Amino acid sequence: MLPIQAVPGQFGPEVRTPGLWVWRVEKMKAVLLDPTEIGAFFNGDSYLVLQNRGENGADLHMWIGEKSSSDEQVACAMLATQLDDYLGGDPVQHRQLQCYECPEFMALFPRGVSYKEGGVESGFRRTQGCGPVHRLYQIKGKRNIRAKEVDLSWASFNKGDCFILDLGDTIISWIGSQANIFEKQKVREIASLIRDTDRHGKAKIVKINKTKDIHVLGKMPPLAESTPEEDSKADASNSASLYKVSDATGSMTTTKVSGKSPFAKELLVRDDCFILDNGANGKIFVWKGNGANAEEKRVALQIADNFIEQMNYPRMKTQVEILPQGKETIIFKQFFLNWS
Repeated sequence: MLPIQAVPGQFGPEVRTPGLWVWRVEKMKAVLLDPTEIGAFFNGDSYLVLQNRGENGADLHMWIGEKSSSDEQVACAMLATQLDDYLGGDPVQHRQLQCYECPEFMALFPRGVSYKEGGVESGFRRTQGCGPVHRLYQIKGKRNIRAKEVDLSWASFNKGDCFILDLGDTIISWIGSQANIFEKQKVREIASLIRDTDRHGKAKIVKINKTKDIHVLGKMPPLAESTPEEDSKADASNSASLYKVSDATGSMTTTKVSGKSPFAKELLVRDDCFILDNGANGKIFVWKGNGANAEEKRVALQIADNFIEQMNYPRMKTQVEILPQGKETIIFKQFFLNWS
């Protein structure tokens, strides 16, 4: 039996221009969707979604339907590698799993996202809401305090945590009335990190009263209470380990570098690839050093899948993010000391 192979050479120079591009995987080919079809996903298929922001970088999402075949998923990964290579390895890659998509992905579709039953032959439709382009981070925990991107809605808030609303030029810091001292300290650190690394020091940080309305979200409703048990659960899910990936021995191996975050940034060596394991929180990051060899970069998603299997994480509930050196996200950076 011949191995599954995606048809080569399917992406043209138009993908280098800014915009949103969506392809459905059909018989090992990437079929570009008409703009009227964007936002509707068949649960039996896999898709590529490219958001090209020009000089501001690009995000490449692999969307996997809950009933898509293993062949389609493999082809989707191969096509993503092909598109990533065509764009010079610059995009940040994400694997989005149906019903577990991140807010960043949902925000790409202002008209909303809908799921369709079956394959490309249509079926009934089920609507899934979507948030605005701005980002909301929840800061939660006591020993392992982390920021997590959540839906931009008052429904994401509670009295016991801290939140950051990233509006681009303005970064709003919101502190719950029952938030602990560690969360209050972390919200300042994350807000400064966004300002200094993502906005190059040009954004303004604004701390607002915990009872004040936020114009983007509208009037604040009564908020949920919080309990110490929730912080303990967050501590457990916020734990992370760092692994080095290498094929120096002739086969791809992973070696634990550190089992406790925050990590020293210097552990990330430009000549290698690394896995940041936050699987307890449903996320795996693969960091690609600029000097890593081509094979290590090419099989980054396969490396992540093998690691997920090795750790017995649920594959269809574990998000994967592949980060080229220099394109790290805030969620990734927060696991390291003094990132600048």
